[in-house]
Amino acid sequence: MTAPILDSAAPVALSEGDRLAVDGLALKVRVSPRRRRFALTVELDAAVTLHAPQGCSKADAVDFVRAHRDWVADKVALRERTRPLTPPKRLVEGEVFRYLGRTYRLTVDHECAAEAPVRLVAGRLVLSATQASDAALGRAALTAWYCRAGRRWAVGRLQPWAARMGVPEPALDVSDLGGRWGSYRPGPDNREKGRMSLGWPLFQLPMHLVDYVIAHELAHVKVHGHGPGFWALLGRALPEYEERKAELDELGRRMWMGDLTQKDE
Repeated sequence: MTAPILDSAAPVALSEGDRLAVDGLALKVRVSPRRRRFALTVELDAAVTLHAPQGCSKADAVDFVRAHRDWVADKVALRERTRPLTPPKRLVEGEVFRYLGRTYRLTVDHECAAEAPVRLVAGRLVLSATQASDAALGRAALTAWYCRAGRRWAVGRLQPWAARMGVPEPALDVSDLGGRWGSYRPGPDNREKGRMSLGWPLFQLPMHLVDYVIAHELAHVKVHGHGPGFWALLGRALPEYEERKAELDELGRRMWMGDLTQKDE
């Protein structure tokens, strides 16, 4: 049952799960006995949550929200600008997938072995009919292909960028990083080779944006964190990094992250 939306002028106390309306802004209310003060969070989907102490005054809550209205507006606008836009894909003939900035259509092969790996043949991604009929199998097969193809491409880019940045070349893997484009982990005690990991969705993007992520992670071989020294190192190797970062932020939210929908939806 949906919680009622409380008018900001109504003389009622806030309860867990309420929705509060303040000057046209709708907020979900979370109440905790351990909380001592109000707080606001703007979720990834741009929904706004008010965190309130137990037994708080609704009038105080409204005053708090109004005092932070500009902050909320800025955060909501940021979430709207960066919200993922790509809908789930379907495992059907002709569905479009991207690889290194180019588009390829899916072919469902009823003749190949059920567990055959995905192949890129004559400009089309070939998936077995068995995998296409099972979302879990299909997703696993496609992401495995992105991992294989992406690593084959990226391994040839690592050495030139490492040489340009004056850092040792790390080991490389491509996997599911849960929404991150890449990461770098130093070796034990910094005496062994570190490891760069790239997320498989990265390889849907154009080559110059993959290069940006590779250079970004290589900068972490020498500099931890994202302080001035990090950006200075990256800027020496890639002077246009700010433009590429902005392009990645915009284009990256349109990439497929693995969600699938049923064929008949």
